[in-house]
Amino acid sequence: MGGSYGGYLTAWIIAHDHRFAGAIVERGFLDPVSFQGTSDIGSFFGDEYVGVHEDDLARQSPMAVVAQVTTPTLVLHSELDFRCPLEQATRYYSALKRQGTDAEMLIFPGEDHELTRSGQPRHRLQRFAAVLDWWQRRLPVAAD
Repeated sequence: MGGSYGGYLTAWIIAHDHRFAGAIVERGFLDPVSFQGTSDIGSFFGDEYVGVHEDDLARQSPMAVVAQVTTPTLVLHSELDFRCPLEQATRYYSALKRQGTDAEMLIFPGEDHELTRSGQPRHRLQRFAAVLDWWQRRLPVAAD
């Protein structure tokens, strides 16, 4: 589970390691190609983290390897997140569903990138309840 750059790392690891019972990708930086020019953070963020060359972007993009994801995934995002725009999450979620990966998505209306820290109390409670519900349905896992 991770948010923002942690969402990027979560999406990355579940494409490369299939041992997890579930994952939560929250307000993720999921596609460096479309992030450039759509995020309010400016170009430096993507440039610093994944580079500027097309092959670097593709090599480090969770969206480019989404087809490898088999882990059940909950995608959490806020409607007005301009740091990691909503399209990052909707495209990622759509790709998971299209390929048959068990996935759910929850979008918080009127919230931004700061939902977990300064969002409306009712949405913060709903988010926390969704996280607990997701893990309750995925864990514990019986040992093999």
